Amino acid sequence: MERRERAAVAVERLAGVTRERFLRDIYPRRKPVVLTGLELGSCTTKWTADYLSQAEGSKEVKIHVSAVPQMDFLSKNFVYRTLPFDVFVRRAAEVKHKEYFLTEDEKYYLRSVGEDVRKDIADIRKQFPILAEDVHIPEYFEKDQFFSSVFRISSAGLQLWTHYDVMDNFLIQVTGKKRVVLYSPRDAPYLYLSGTKSEVLDVDNPDLEKYPLFMKAKRYQCVLEAGDVLFIPALWFHNVLSEEFGVALNVFWKHLPAESYDKTDTYGNKDPMAASRAIQILDRALKTLEELPEEYRDFYARRMVLRIQEKAYRNDYG
Repeated sequence: MERRERAAVAVERLAGVTRERFLRDIYPRRKPVVLTGLELGSCTTKWTADYLSQAEGSKEVKIHVSAVPQMDFLSKNFVYRTLPFDVFVRRAAEVKHKEYFLTEDEKYYLRSVGEDVRKDIADIRKQFPILAEDVHIPEYFEKDQFFSSVFRISSAGLQLWTHYDVMDNFLIQVTGKKRVVLYSPRDAPYLYLSGTKSEVLDVDNPDLEKYPLFMKAKRYQCVLEAGDVLFIPALWFHNVLSEEFGVALNVFWKHLPAESYDKTDTYGNKDPMAASRAIQILDRALKTLEELPEEYRDFYARRMVLRIQEKAYRNDYG
């Protein structure tokens, strides 16, 4: 199929950014930026597949296994399986497998979770304490803003679905290489959303008959090498392709006051409480409009849209 995505805007790369400069000059802009040259600890040189396997041994981990490179959370085109950590690392680093669940070239993905996923957040210090000693996390936020640190390992060629998170985060690429495609929150109308996720799975060759508005979304892009840190502001959509076997760490923190978030959210992807309530109210309003004939329903729905645009849309988006 012909490659049909919009030309990408390169995400800005900045070297040696201090905490003070980040908070003063970069954070308020609410745009992605790649930070290079930060002190991340010994992880960037130590975390080979052999070292990872030896450090954490045979503890069992729950993983995603996919027969295809593009994982789709909406259609669930993958399965969950459990493996000893050292066996998982070996398989994830392979291209062809002698032992496998689905196919000999299946892809593997680990997204660490808390001990009880219903109550506990992911924290590398608790789930992978030996590896945590090798990491120096850039704390460009207050300690009480910290939410989670998510340990990730991906097979080469694995691509994750486009989604947004409701908290700010640093994607720390420890080893390997990733391509990250991002879209502004303002382009949400063009991304065909289902909850926090986009239905457009293939961002490089989208089905424009099914998703004609997708071409209007402005594409930002960067490639992360070992040691790079990508700041992804809350609500920015991102699609991640692992170009090589690699290890990453996501550090999420709260941009809004703590009481704004759903206390039952252990993943950091439930909409803020006020947003959830507003959406529920909107759904009730739309249900009320069904009492009117189609002509009237159309007219008053358009009036509602205009009112939302007038009262809630920003005019200063960059």
